[in-house]
Amino acid sequence: MTNAKISKIPSVKKQIILPGDKSISHRAIMLSSLAKGDTKIKNFLPAQDCLCTLAAFEAMGIAVKKPKGDQLLIKGAGLRGLHKPDSEIYLGNSGTSMRLLLGILAGQEFQATLTGDDSLIKRPMRRVTNPLKQMGAHIDGADNGNLAPLKIKGGKLRPINYNLPISSAQVKSCIMLASLYADGVSNIKEPQQSRDHTERMFKLFGAKVSADNGISVTGPSSLISPGEINIPSDISSAAFFIALGLLLPKSQITIKSCGINPTRTGLLDIVKRMGALIDIVNIQGQDYEPYADIVVKTSKLNCITVQAHEVPKMIDEVPILALIAALASGTSVIKGIGELRVKETDRINSMVTNLGTMGVDISVQGDSIIIKGPAKLKAANVKSYGDHRTAMTMVIAGLLADGETIIDDTACIDTSFPEFMELVAQLRA
Repeated sequence: MTNAKISKIPSVKKQIILPGDKSISHRAIMLSSLAKGDTKIKNFLPAQDCLCTLAAFEAMGIAVKKPKGDQLLIKGAGLRGLHKPDSEIYLGNSGTSMRLLLGILAGQEFQATLTGDDSLIKRPMRRVTNPLKQMGAHIDGADNGNLAPLKIKGGKLRPINYNLPISSAQVKSCIMLASLYADGVSNIKEPQQSRDHTERMFKLFGAKVSADNGISVTGPSSLISPGEINIPSDISSAAFFIALGLLLPKSQITIKSCGINPTRTGLLDIVKRMGALIDIVNIQGQDYEPYADIVVKTSKLNCITVQAHEVPKMIDEVPILALIAALASGTSVIKGIGELRVKETDRINSMVTNLGTMGVDISVQGDSIIIKGPAKLKAANVKSYGDHRTAMTMVIAGLLADGETIIDDTACIDTSFPEFMELVAQLRA
């Protein structure tokens, strides 16, 4: 295992450029592979999760050229152009890869098996396999198709009217992808809107989709390559540096060309309510995925109550928000965070345990986290629990704490942000 030793830094004044958005990178590979024509993808994120998605499509016959590290050229094969893989498709730790791929495979005429690492095969998949079975796919796996390895045989799919019990971009996107192969109109609704990258990319590729009142997808629907996709920097990766810029004394961090899709900016909305000094400048890309420069300055923050309906817009940022709340004045409450128990790890347990070890008064009541601040962070030995967002949150905590913090098993960071530790090291320069 790779351990990291992190010590406090006094202040930071930097401009930084972050890698491409993970969610968009996954979807760009998928839709480019299913489209007619060649697609050039710029600022692709070459993290482990996205590389698993790329390898899966290569295993199904998609031709990929890699002109340089952050660019791909994908030769689309059309909706029916995938081939049966020669062996199981291994997806590492990537829940996005597995859930979205199941939707695509539901419409194929061959059988495939999806598997992953020790963490992924424990994560619940019934939330996607149940609606896919209703549409006509045949799926076998442990616990009645809930756990990988999952064997899926596509079928002649029926359209579906489906109300998601919990807002989830992965579940929604899985059903949307399967709906491309169904004969008729599928309607999908969720309690609150989750990130809408799939809806935006469907429109970019010419799919028959409407997102005015819930989501409607008319199938069968062909996809046509737009020729080029430019992926903005990942706001979920930016969240760690946003937190550092807010909490570190006498600091200013500018994050260049970062995605500001309104379904992903929940953290920005919340910290602004807490008193954060943040400016959004140079806004561009409004016709596809908006992006801008985010300027963050040291701020005096007050406590916040986050309601359950706000969580889908910042589901990946809850761990770093817990750290921000720990250093704000007063008692903060983050409600409706039950979904964090079924991420790469139980992120509720990981944050309560780690931040508690570092001196934070943090507890759980039902589906809410209660954090009493401001804490004086003390260095400690903490665990990543094999989860990239937990690990990165604890690195930022170490940069703010007195003493030397040791974080075990930071190799998991590579699943989403391989350059993270290098960028943190540059902050000291």
